[in-house]
Amino acid sequence: MERISVNRFSFRRKGSWRNKDKNKEEVKEGFDMSTISYISQEEAQNIDEELFTRYSFSVDQLMELAGYSCAVAIARCYPTETLKKDHAAVLVCCGPGNNGGDGLVCARHLKLFGYKPSIFYPKQSNKPLFQNLRAQCEQMDMPFLSFFPSEPHLIAESYNLVIDALFGFSFKGPARPEFAVILDKLRQIQNDVPICSIDVPSGWDVEKGCEDGLHPELLISLTAPKKCAAFFHGKYHYLGGRFIPRSLEQKYSLNLPPYPGTDPIVELKMHTAQSASNE
Repeated sequence: MERISVNRFSFRRKGSWRNKDKNKEEVKEGFDMSTISYISQEEAQNIDEELFTRYSFSVDQLMELAGYSCAVAIARCYPTETLKKDHAAVLVCCGPGNNGGDGLVCARHLKLFGYKPSIFYPKQSNKPLFQNLRAQCEQMDMPFLSFFPSEPHLIAESYNLVIDALFGFSFKGPARPEFAVILDKLRQIQNDVPICSIDVPSGWDVEKGCEDGLHPELLISLTAPKKCAAFFHGKYHYLGGRFIPRSLEQKYSLNLPPYPGTDPIVELKMHTAQSASNE
């Protein structure tokens, strides 16, 4: 019996895949970043609530996706081979809430990516989820600092980057005294060591920003940019957390940009306070 060669047959419509890929690229290039919605604190809370209830996501799932997205964005902007201090040493500052949990997940993935994270986690949650996240980091030989470096210059001398995972979109200031001290020290070194903030720069009003707060070089917005992101003027701004169902995006008119390929992050162009005020 004659052997049939599958190479002789084509099961795709002529030009279908090529045209589809070409159209996809055209959509990406033609996307108008100024149409992205910057959401309020209440909208962010409502979207999270719907993800938990209507769409049956768990906190663990969203935290894993968010933290992974942050690690990918950091690796994209600051490859290990460009970091000269102590084998790509980075300091991850984690707060007591879900933003801190994102930081712990981010630290774990950074470790797997070849970075050397140290973690400062002063007010730890006793919930099993957070205890598990800490245990995972400990089992991967990541040190937890018992105290924050006493002098800001010690941070600059020891670490290539600082990951700010202290406060998220639920924050309402002012910061408690123990965290205010940390923010003050980070402000003193932010011109010497790049700060990478997860979702919201710590200390900022979620909608109005904060001129006297941290000024990160990288901001990774999660789900959708918060209104305060319109006041961000750092070097890099990424959107992470590729988990929003299309129906939820439409309900809140988010108009999120398309993610490239299989990436969990997409870079956002600068969005100024002036353009935000016109929305």
